[in-house]
Amino acid sequence: MSQESSNKQNGNDPLESDSMASDSVFESLEQDGFQAVDTESPEQVVDLLEQQLVDLRERELKAQAELENFRKRLLRDTEQQLKYALLPFVRDLVEVVDNLNRATEAATSEGGTDGLVNGVKLVQAQFNQVLAKYSCKPIVSVGQMFDPNFHQAIAQQPSKEHAAGIVMFETSLGYVMHDRVVRPSMVIVSTGPATPAS
Repeated sequence: MSQESSNKQNGNDPLESDSMASDSVFESLEQDGFQAVDTESPEQVVDLLEQQLVDLRERELKAQAELENFRKRLLRDTEQQLKYALLPFVRDLVEVVDNLNRATEAATSEGGTDGLVNGVKLVQAQFNQVLAKYSCKPIVSVGQMFDPNFHQAIAQQPSKEHAAGIVMFETSLGYVMHDRVVRPSMVIVSTGPATPAS
């Protein structure tokens, strides 16, 4: 029995296996949306695969370009949002400045200080409302235990009224926004009752 007939009986026909491999290639390509040609010619198969390779490269380049455009657009939008993030806050502050200007004009025209004092108090209240609107609140310091996370000590003094480590005075009000310190309170801390000199 010849080798060829033996291969055919055992199912090892080289031509049949090549045909099956070609069919499986075309089936996988058709699943990816490519059209196969009804041919067994190796030259046509190579041409088809080369064309499909070119198409895939074009798709890849197009996808990369779209991704790059999306990245640039996202970066540009983020920069714009950061650039104008404080716009609502500034608009509210401008109204506070308007009222401060009105208070000083009223005090100048009336020639007295009562109008100025009342006007400044109103502006101060409005300013605090604006800060609270943006979750910016004053730090309560006087009478509290000194906390380096919220307070900055500028001096220490003995005190009969306050125990050691307690904030006695506040020279500059501190603020927190959400859970972050905008500015610590400038404070004077008690060292406790003064010890008499021996």
